[in-house]
Amino acid sequence: MSEYNCAAKGPLKLKTEAKMSKPKKNKKHRKDDAKKIIAAEVVSAEKEPVLTKTAAEVEFERKKERRMMETILSKAEKSHKQRIMEFNEQLNSMSEHFDIPKVSWTK
Repeated sequence: MSEYNCAAKGPLKLKTEAKMSKPKKNKKHRKDDAKKIIAAEVVSAEKEPVLTKTAAEVEFERKKERRMMETILSKAEKSHKQRIMEFNEQLNSMSEHFDIPKVSWTK
């Protein structure tokens, strides 16, 4: 005999006040509601969107886009070959980075 034979198998019945039954809606009302919702969506789509950003936020976005365009244009000025040549020139002008620096001045 299993331990779960005497367990309640239905939903829990909580103590509540008398249940209030809702009247069922007719199907034709549902169709009318759907038409109203679709019409409201069409009307709301035609209206201009309301700006929820402050003037400072709008200005920040504008400056951010301008900075991003400037960085894109500055990166697009040079080709890959030019960047590599400049990098090689920079490395040649540096002292040898892999040499061991002199630690002691005694010898």
